[in-house]
Amino acid sequence: MSGEGMMGTITGIVGLVIGLAVCVLMIIAMWKIFTKAGEKGWKSIIPIYNGYTIYKFSWKPLWFWITLAIGILFNIIIRITGVESKVGLVFFAIFLIAEIVIAIISMYKLSKSFGHGVGFTIGLILLAPIFILILAFGSSQYIGPEGKAQGTITE
Repeated sequence: MSGEGMMGTITGIVGLVIGLAVCVLMIIAMWKIFTKAGEKGWKSIIPIYNGYTIYKFSWKPLWFWITLAIGILFNIIIRITGVESKVGLVFFAIFLIAEIVIAIISMYKLSKSFGHGVGFTIGLILLAPIFILILAFGSSQYIGPEGKAQGTITE
């Protein structure tokens, strides 16, 4: 094996190890976020169910189903019309904008559920892995979807 081939192999292995380490760290962080929110940590590792659970403790589960329906409708319409057509392109833009808006609101609701505001939401959007770690391992406390401590009376 040539020197260049060996370096490529080593680089690939190092990248794989770093990627796996980041994935494991994110799984642990999400587990911790779920437990902070009063949910069982294992729910964070089940695809689709984890999204439903996040919407449940940070917003409303109805919005999860709306987001899921938009994604399914998007895929069906794009397969029927094709992205190359004008109709397909219009549907693509509409669904993409809807998904982005709902995702941003969802990040805001998650941020608010742990007592943070718009600045933290921007961090979740732009630097998600770092801000997920902050939510999980920082001093953030779950206070509920309305951004108020659970069990307290406010006027």
